[in-house]
Amino acid sequence: MKDRLEALRVEALAQLQEVADAGRLNDLRVHYLGKKGQLTEILRGMGGLSAEERPVIGQVANDVRAAIEAVLSDKQAAFDRAETERRLAAETIDVTLPGRSVATGSVHPLTKVTQEIEDIFLGMGYTIAEGPEVETDYFNFEALNLPKDHPARDMQDSFYITDEILLRTHTSPVQIRAMKNADGATPLKVICPGRVYRRDDDDATHSFMFHQIEGLVVGPDIRMSDLKGTLLQFVQAMYGAQVQIRLRPSFFPFTEPSAEVDVTCTQCGGHGCRMCKHSGWIEILGCGMVHPKVLEHGGFDPEKVSGFAFGMGVERIALLKYDIDDIRHFYNNDLRFLGQFARM
Repeated sequence: MKDRLEALRVEALAQLQEVADAGRLNDLRVHYLGKKGQLTEILRGMGGLSAEERPVIGQVANDVRAAIEAVLSDKQAAFDRAETERRLAAETIDVTLPGRSVATGSVHPLTKVTQEIEDIFLGMGYTIAEGPEVETDYFNFEALNLPKDHPARDMQDSFYITDEILLRTHTSPVQIRAMKNADGATPLKVICPGRVYRRDDDDATHSFMFHQIEGLVVGPDIRMSDLKGTLLQFVQAMYGAQVQIRLRPSFFPFTEPSAEVDVTCTQCGGHGCRMCKHSGWIEILGCGMVHPKVLEHGGFDPEKVSGFAFGMGVERIALLKYDIDDIRHFYNNDLRFLGQFARM
């Protein structure tokens, strides 16, 4: 048995000296030292040895195992060093290169303008009210003095889901909901921001989906002069103290009297240019005194209270504020366009 162990030592060391990769090294480890390996196979015969021979053979077996394990360890360490060197060479980082900055996002210009408008009206004592984008015909039209056969409905070609459910065409339904929630309590001062939908062809100034902010004030002795003063304060906060407004008579079913609001052209200062079609004025929103029937639908007595309302498109406010010529820029996700607002 001693001769077999010595022969195993010679054979194993010779095989290990020729190993060229870690996979083959592991195969030899299993072949010679594994549970079913050559050394284990030889040691199974120790049961037939005498008591005097067993310690001697055991010592020889331990020496053989130690010699093989020493070579295995040295070979494995050499393969590990070679692999580390290979990876270092392949994964070299040139620390002299300039750093790469991380791209950061920014608030979308429509969100930025919406927040600015909200801040202005919050500073005037208004609260923000929101409502569903999928609305009932009652809240979207009927409660706003637009019965089913009213011709003014044609002004807002709508996306109907059923005969009584549609995508809201304005945020005015939120005003009705706010009045009902007030349960007759005054004063009521809310602004209603949100997305609205109308069947419209997309072009430089129109979109089937856009953003509105509408405002409502209800209370005793609310007058048209209150409305004009509020809107003047808003446009001067948005565009500068030099900007003035004018109100032109108009028609909206939910207000009476009604008006379109123009502001001094920010491009020419009111002197006339291509942007304002040489009029010196640019239309930005509509407004008026709340119609008595609308007050009744909201749960108020028009004999005791009055109110005013206004509505503006956020895109229109942003187009004028940033001198943008096409509404579609807001929706195309072009980083060249959006990146201009990162530091504004």
